[in-house]
Amino acid sequence: MRRAPCVARQPGLHIPGTHKQLENRTFAAMTRLPRVVCQVAGVGGLSLPSRCHVMASITSAARVQTPRDASSPVQRSGVRIAPFDGPLGAEVIGLNLSQPLDADAFARLHRAHLDHHVLVFRDQRISPAQQVEFSRRFGALQIHVLRNFQMRGHPEVLVVSNIKENGEPIGLGDAGHDWHSDLSYKETPSLGSLLHAQQLPSEGGDTLFANQHLAWQTLPESLTRTVQDLRAEHSYLVRYEALRARNPWCPALTPEQIAEVTPVHHPVVRTHPETGRKALFVSEHFTTRILGLPEDESRALLQTLFAHSTRPALVYRHRWQPYDMVFWDNRSVMHLAAGTPDHLRRRLNRTTIEGDAPL
Repeated sequence: MRRAPCVARQPGLHIPGTHKQLENRTFAAMTRLPRVVCQVAGVGGLSLPSRCHVMASITSAARVQTPRDASSPVQRSGVRIAPFDGPLGAEVIGLNLSQPLDADAFARLHRAHLDHHVLVFRDQRISPAQQVEFSRRFGALQIHVLRNFQMRGHPEVLVVSNIKENGEPIGLGDAGHDWHSDLSYKETPSLGSLLHAQQLPSEGGDTLFANQHLAWQTLPESLTRTVQDLRAEHSYLVRYEALRARNPWCPALTPEQIAEVTPVHHPVVRTHPETGRKALFVSEHFTTRILGLPEDESRALLQTLFAHSTRPALVYRHRWQPYDMVFWDNRSVMHLAAGTPDHLRRRLNRTTIEGDAPL
């Protein structure tokens, strides 16, 4: 039985950092908190935590992750759910997504999605129409605000690619390089996203996923008390303007598009509407500030949460294989694109399922 390695055990991790780099980032973020925030959070004042105390918390977080052994997968009707040896994720074996799902298979997939947060389907040679059909089994689909990267004939499909044809990008390329949850900038963010590999580079192009339920469970108690009732602003416009500054191909948004992505406010800690589990719900990609805090305290607290919620002990790194389909729960995880060398080509098709307003 093949096991997907936990990213925390992989040598040479360079995105978002090595263990040592992330240790330094976590400690530095916590020690940069303003005195007022430190005193409220209980992590500072006159005695900031030592590096040992910070890393003891990280080590403790790693110990609580005890996923089911992948050597004992669930198997019914020829379909197996094989959990990864890590903090999240499972491979679905024996299912052909080009064929309709019966009620039993769908129910088991739904349960596995809730339990493991990231599902991997290998070698799925399906059409965009079949991807749309499968995605719709889980809910209505959301259309991305950037219409120019929709697949012709299938507006529900967003093309994610670094490829250019005739000097123009065929898909959304310079995106996802910071941790985020898809469409958190909407009043009703995404339930989940499905990404289907079409063309893969010979190196790079990995996608990382971080378990935000574990991020909440392992948050120091002092910070738990501080953030549990806070709300934060999420904005697509701020991120898109930064993207446009780096990429001249990015078109200006129309007034209609701007109206679709006005900033929204969500709880810093959300409750999963189906499982009742709590999860951190802030990201460096879309979360701009915490409401009710001075700017410097908001920034420092967010940086602390970002560092905590993306520690290696919480992360699964997906190394793409041809025609992989990956389906993740945006209510439970954040993800990040590790990047692709400019001279290599990468293309994937994404569908996004509409969710509920976070509570």
